[in-house]
Amino acid sequence: MIENRKGFDLFCHAILIAGILLIVFPLYVAFCTATMNSEQVFTIPLSLTPSTHLFENVAHIWQHGSGGTSAPFGRLLVNSFLTALAITVGKITVSILSAYAIVYFRFPFRNLAFWLIFVTLMLPVEVRIFPTVQVVSTLHMTNTYAGLTLPLIASATATFLFRQFFMTLPAELMEAARIDGAGPLRFFWDIVLPLSKTSIASLFVITFIYGWNQYLWPILITTDASLSTAIVGIKTMIVAGDALTEWHYVMTATLLAMLPPLAIVLIMQRWFVRGLVDSEK
Repeated sequence: MIENRKGFDLFCHAILIAGILLIVFPLYVAFCTATMNSEQVFTIPLSLTPSTHLFENVAHIWQHGSGGTSAPFGRLLVNSFLTALAITVGKITVSILSAYAIVYFRFPFRNLAFWLIFVTLMLPVEVRIFPTVQVVSTLHMTNTYAGLTLPLIASATATFLFRQFFMTLPAELMEAARIDGAGPLRFFWDIVLPLSKTSIASLFVITFIYGWNQYLWPILITTDASLSTAIVGIKTMIVAGDALTEWHYVMTATLLAMLPPLAIVLIMQRWFVRGLVDSEK
């Protein structure tokens, strides 16, 4: 029995190691490519040993960009960070206030209001995106940060998650706050918001990565290269036709674009895991 258990453990560890290698190997190849110059990157076969040009490549794309993009990649990273942060803060703010109103306020058709919000989850992005583009264009919000962020801050998913969490809070909390003379705003700020920290943290991580990885929306809304995002900038570095793609710059940009989401996950990992665990209780 013990021998069978050891064999099963070895098999499980082998599967896990194979999965890790499957994920890590492309990242390692990207890192090696990012350390090469224009001659080394087109050597056949491609070397899997890191070279010494990483900081040169970082400095070049940070100031000048590469390929089809004319904007410095550093500017694109700043655009992506501001966009992702605005989308994240906007989504959480709108969703938590919407859920709070639906759960704790008594007004006509409040359940209908919730289900109208919830039913938007059933609409594919393709159905909603072109009417949204038309509205943004009519309001003259193209090529603006407002156009990049405001249409994306509404979230039925986040509203639903906050609503479900608020419904698990004891009704005695609200009664006690009412007896103490606390109004709705005081009850929200002093009681509900502190209890929602783990849910906010988990949604912050998920929403920030969602905002950072936006690709289709920035393409439709921005024509000014200086307002483009890092993900779009990486795509424009891959040139078509007879032009030669500078893959060492593309991979350098890819590695740089991975750092902010990775930093957010590492910083908020403890709260993120706690939020997921609490949501299952």
